This record gives sequence, C-alpha cells and structure tokens, in this order.
Amino acid sequence: MTPVVGVLGLQGAVEPHCRALKECGAEPRIVRKPEEIAACDALIIPGGESTTMGILMERLGLRQALLDHVHAGKPTFGTCAGMILMAKEIVGSDQPRLGVMDVRVVRNSFGRQVDSFEADIPVPSLGEPPFHAVFIRAPHIESVGPEVEVLATLDDRIVLAQQGPLLAAAFHPELTEDRRIHNYFLELLNK
Repeated sequence: MTPVVGVLGLQGAVEPHCRALKECGAEPRIVRKPEEIAACDALIIPGGESTTMGILMERLGLRQALLDHVHAGKPTFGTCAGMILMAKEIVGSDQPRLGVMDVRVVRNSFGRQVDSFEADIPVPSLGEPPFHAVFIRAPHIESVGPEVEVLATLDDRIVLAQQGPLLAAAFHPELTEDRRIHNYFLELLNK
C-alpha cells in the first residue's frame, strides 16, 4: 500500500517536499487541519520561519494533532524551521514549539539569508557519495539527548539527527535531486 505522507502547509518549501515524496513512491498530501494530519502515515514539517509557523500552529489548533501524530509513533521529519519546531529546547527563545525531540537547537547559526550556502556532507547511513545539502538561514543542533543518533555534522555542528521515528535536518533535502534522505525517512514507516 502507498504510504500517505502529510506536508504541513503553513509556509515554506511545501511543493518541493511533495514532489520528492511522489518521486519516492509516496502519496503526498498538504495538511492544514487536525483531521488531515490524523489521516497521514507520516508527516513532514518543512522549512519556513519557525516563529511564524509556531504561532500559526497554535492559532489554527494544530499543535495537539501534531503531538498526537508523534505520540502514536508515526514518522515525523522536520527540515530547517521544522527541526526547530520539533526541538525540546531552542537557545534564547521561548517561541511555540512541539518539543518532541531531545535536542537543543541554535537558530540561524550559519548566518542570515545572504549567508545561505550549499555543501557536500558525509552521511554514513546513506553511503556514498556525500549528500549535497542546501543551507538557508540554517539552524544547527548544539546538543542531543541519549536517545538521539547524530547522522551528519558540518564543521562540528550537528545538521542531521534521528530519535526513533523522528528525523531532523538543518538543511533542505527537498531542494536537491538527491532523494536518499526522503527514502531514508519513508523507510522509518517499516520499522
């Protein structure tokens, strides 16, 4: 059966994630209501502006539906701002968040929009070649709890991590043609 993967449609790179999921054999659905989230097998929280997304999440009554999804053990993947929203702790911020992943995140740690860049990062669990990652006003993970596995770093900063069925990336894998990270995420459905 084709897995149904929701992409939270509040803002950010929603369509590129949908395209990547389709190419990986999943059925993408843009979700904006609690009942739409509940109908998904897995969920992606895309990039965007994390403070705005957190406020919208609260205002639209989506926070509980997102927490229910995670607590049901369904795979959830946060990219860039999505990673920030999943973090238990955000350095210097008390913004609304889900707080479901045992990580401490630093916002905009690689600089502002003009400092955006691309880099090839080794991701041992994906094999060779290194993953060509797109960093846009990217955060990084400063520290992780005991249940969190670090999957990739860049300049000693954690940029990809996993905690059970939760995956978080500081970069935007949906903005490349390399589908290995989306495929890795979809494999979490079988675990």
